[in-house]
Amino acid sequence: METGCLSLTSDGSNPRELRLDGKLAVVTGGGSGIGRAIARKFAAHGASICILDVSRQAAESTCQEIIGAGGRASAYACDVTDRAQVKIKFEELAGQGRLDILVNNAGISHIGTLESTPEEDFDRVFRVNVKGFYNCMYACIGHMRAQGGGVILNLASVAGSAGIPDRFAYSMSKGAVIAMTYSVARDYLSSKIRCNCISPARVHTPFVDGYLRNNYPGREKEMFEKLSKSQPIGRMAEPEEVAGLALFLCSEEASFITGVDYPLDGGFFNLRG
Repeated sequence: METGCLSLTSDGSNPRELRLDGKLAVVTGGGSGIGRAIARKFAAHGASICILDVSRQAAESTCQEIIGAGGRASAYACDVTDRAQVKIKFEELAGQGRLDILVNNAGISHIGTLESTPEEDFDRVFRVNVKGFYNCMYACIGHMRAQGGGVILNLASVAGSAGIPDRFAYSMSKGAVIAMTYSVARDYLSSKIRCNCISPARVHTPFVDGYLRNNYPGREKEMFEKLSKSQPIGRMAEPEEVAGLALFLCSEEASFITGVDYPLDGGFFNLRG
């Protein structure tokens, strides 16, 4: 009996494989970490990928990986905090055809409490993590309305919904991402634009490795294990796991899902002792 569940075979393939054939997906911050994993995953499932990254070199590196695997990708240097620059890039992309999917991923982290967060750091986190998301959604929403629909996926964080120590500015920004997601989903229902977000717990990215090297020299392994065990499941997520959920939410299999913040947290919210 067929059910609505997705089932995987032993080799990881899917008899009802999620496909993005014919779709154009824009992935911001696609040059590394979670964005890179999402770009690769979407390309492997049929999408044409446009990577926007502040580092053109990083964007091109991801593109070469995708093209080398038989996919289609293009790289663009873009600072998401620069509204004029973002507008130009999205108009250029829209001129090539439909803008089917936007994955708002480009972001920065920050360590600090209210008192230890300088104003310039607070402003920088806001510009990248909040205004950057706003700029990209603003630049693409009109094109999506005109073409009769689209999908926006924002990368938030459990920090946007939970009190996490020393993450004052970062938590502020991710809470804003969640709120923007709800608002856009509600306002554009009639335009057939779906908008969701993913809130991961800790994900093992190059940022984590760099943070441990810089702050705990000689104790990297010890601190990595400590951070890993802060998730009840006992480890950090891998970028590919975030990419798997992103693929589902941007596919037609999720056509009935909008205005949802999806935790990908290893039990962080519900299973903590």
